[in-house]
Amino acid sequence: MLSSLMEWLWQDRFWLAPNHTWAQLEDRDGLVFPHPRHMLASVPLALALVAVRLIFERFVALPLGQWLGVRDQIRRHAKPNATLEKHFLRTGRSPKEDQMALLAVQCGLSLRQTQRWFRRRRNQERPRLSKKFSEASWKFVFYLCSFTGGIFILYHEPWMWSVKRCWEDYPNQPLQPQLYWWYLLELSFYISLLITLPFDIKRKDFKEQVIHHFVTITLISFSYFSNLLRIGSLVLLLHDSADYLLEVGKMLSYAGFGPACTVLFFVFSSVFFYTRLIVFPMKVIYSTLFESIENSGPFFGYYFFNTLLIMLQLLHVYWFCLILRMIYNVLGKGQVGTDVRSDAEESDSTDDEVSLKGPQLKNGVTQGRTAVPSNGPRSRAAGRLANGHIPTT
Repeated sequence: MLSSLMEWLWQDRFWLAPNHTWAQLEDRDGLVFPHPRHMLASVPLALALVAVRLIFERFVALPLGQWLGVRDQIRRHAKPNATLEKHFLRTGRSPKEDQMALLAVQCGLSLRQTQRWFRRRRNQERPRLSKKFSEASWKFVFYLCSFTGGIFILYHEPWMWSVKRCWEDYPNQPLQPQLYWWYLLELSFYISLLITLPFDIKRKDFKEQVIHHFVTITLISFSYFSNLLRIGSLVLLLHDSADYLLEVGKMLSYAGFGPACTVLFFVFSSVFFYTRLIVFPMKVIYSTLFESIENSGPFFGYYFFNTLLIMLQLLHVYWFCLILRMIYNVLGKGQVGTDVRSDAEESDSTDDEVSLKGPQLKNGVTQGRTAVPSNGPRSRAAGRLANGHIPTT
């Protein structure tokens, strides 16, 4: 039953261009072609990368961060409270005002104490600065090595400079050993990211990141199985060209190098825009949509591959919108190194408590029954009635 299903699934007409068969991709005359079994090594290699990452973050990234001045804020932990903890985990991390008041009554706490408990509890869930720095350091090292290796592998290949040449004599293109190892390493890396996903920093684009990882793994695997390594290698190179700039920019931001972080952010934004919103759709996707079928008709694998590439492009557009928001924060608000995908750590001071007293006037006085000047000594006449008497409390 299973063998019949697999035989039907891997029919030539589904995955290869018309008039081509899997038999053409069998090893012969000393030539080696891609086979699905080659990628089985990606699973143990992914586990090895997870182990290497743990060692790197512990013995390289953390000391480097400390040397650069990365310091974690001192956090006060929320006191154990079963009622508030249950609401935090099941209902919501940020209760509304009426919910907050009800929880305060149930726990026998004041409203201020309940608000403070939720602030501290939310901060406990946020990753520490040292963890963010360590994660960015690992990704920076990998992306930089992958991009450098990709340039070294593809620089002398004609299809790097003329995308149309990716389709010369397709699919009869022998496997190059260096392309195999680069593909295997990239696939293993993204599998390792899926393995560590529950433990990594969760940002506001978490769902988009998960979709991206699954699409990338599928693209790498399918392009290898179908011998689309030439066009696939260009996709990998274009993505790695901007990723390492993003990660080193995060490192500088976490270390407090604001001006350098801002300069690098604009460099990253320019590279991202050029590679993913110009070159990728106008060169790569155009080639896969039109040039790939100049000598043959479309088939299922053609639609499948292009659908994945277009999904990737939609994610690029989404992320560039976030980049534009960050550019606005830098130019319009002067917020250097602010990642709009991350939640800022809340102060343990009385942000919510101040709001209970009412809005502040221009002269520094807070509206309310007990308003007092906030920018100077208390006047002796403060709080007196019109007849000179002081009201009793």
